[in-house]
Amino acid sequence: MKLTKKPSNRDKKRYVYFKVHCPAPLKYQEIRDSVMNSLLNIVGELGMAHARFYLVKNLWNQKDQNGVIKCSHKAVDEVKLSLAVIHHIGDNQVIFYTTKVSGTIKGLGK
Repeated sequence: MKLTKKPSNRDKKRYVYFKVHCPAPLKYQEIRDSVMNSLLNIVGELGMAHARFYLVKNLWNQKDQNGVIKCSHKAVDEVKLSLAVIHHIGDNQVIFYTTKVSGTIKGLGK
């Protein structure tokens, strides 16, 4: 009897492209900390581990205030929700817009 290999158990990933509307320019650390805290409050530590959340540092554009978040394909809704509930970063009021979700960075059309 020949054993066949199972398909790869690799996690599928999604890239969420977002824009931030804020009167003052924000740094990468501020965005990362606020998104991580929001996601932690919404889904908890276990949900954050399953989400495999990662804010891509080299795709953060401080001038245009937009960036990309990498996450699991099952956690896209939670990531979008956590972005939507952020209203303040420090003393600044902010609005997050999620414009596109894709399976590849190239598919985002930047």
